[in-house]
Amino acid sequence: MHQSFVPLLVCPVCKSDLVGQDETLQCSGGHSYPVVREIPRFVSSDGYAANFGFEWNLHNKTQLDTATKHESEDTFIEKTGFHPQDLAGKLVLDVGCGMGRFSDVASRWGATVVGIDLTSAVDAAYQNVGRRENVHLAQADIFALPFRDQTFDVIFSIGVLHHTPNTRAAFDQLPRLLKPGGRIAIWVYAKMRASHIVSDLYRHVTTRLPKRFLYALCHVAIPWYHVNRVPGLGAFTRRALPTSAHPDPEWRVLDTFDWYSPTYQWKHTLPEVREWFESQGLVSLTPLSFPTSMQGTRAEARLLDARAGAKVPIGEGSR
Repeated sequence: MHQSFVPLLVCPVCKSDLVGQDETLQCSGGHSYPVVREIPRFVSSDGYAANFGFEWNLHNKTQLDTATKHESEDTFIEKTGFHPQDLAGKLVLDVGCGMGRFSDVASRWGATVVGIDLTSAVDAAYQNVGRRENVHLAQADIFALPFRDQTFDVIFSIGVLHHTPNTRAAFDQLPRLLKPGGRIAIWVYAKMRASHIVSDLYRHVTTRLPKRFLYALCHVAIPWYHVNRVPGLGAFTRRALPTSAHPDPEWRVLDTFDWYSPTYQWKHTLPEVREWFESQGLVSLTPLSFPTSMQGTRAEARLLDARAGAKVPIGEGSR
């Protein structure tokens, strides 16, 4: 763990400062947290998201960009609206960093990145990006984050919040961590009932299967990709057994497991997401080209003060 990370952290229980003591972080309130394999751990287990710890430690390199592949960088731009000039020199929070796919992008663009994840996926992230001086990682719960209010310049969360017990409640933990003028972008699953009805039926079973058994079953996505491309037949097979259509076989298995394994998988509409942003007083709301992704800005301090003086609920000014 980089020592420069410690001043950014607070106790998630009492919000007091943390200090390093051997291989633990301790606060004045008597709470302590272990630092295991260079990563501070603010949770004792992967909880409801254990499938993600399993998949990201297994596929710890699959989605990383290389010198000739930039799919993650392109996805990051599409789902957040951020470009290199938006992040360079900024303190950025990656909520649900997984194996570090997007922390990699943001850190290469010159940001100082703090990546948090509920699961042991942070161990894979450490192997990929954690040794970089501008990357800090922690295993933490979004509902008990170890940060002060108004800490970050930028926050992003891509494909994570809908896997918590309550997407809206998870989102509500984030805007207060932004500095005035800071920007936040999220992407959550879109509600498209017609295309999800079959896979949602399967998920009643798949979410209860042992992870390794389900992962083995998901290898059907490799040959199924070619069956789905057969004219006429594919129109039926794609609906009968929805699987990933990614051209990379390894990626297909990962994406299919990622769809059928999570305990929670909520879907939302763009008006829902906009209301979340508005209710938190975020301004300059920008729906992005990818369905159900949005970016917003925390109001500058003078606007927040003006609203408080006028006794106007903070969300009303951006409706």
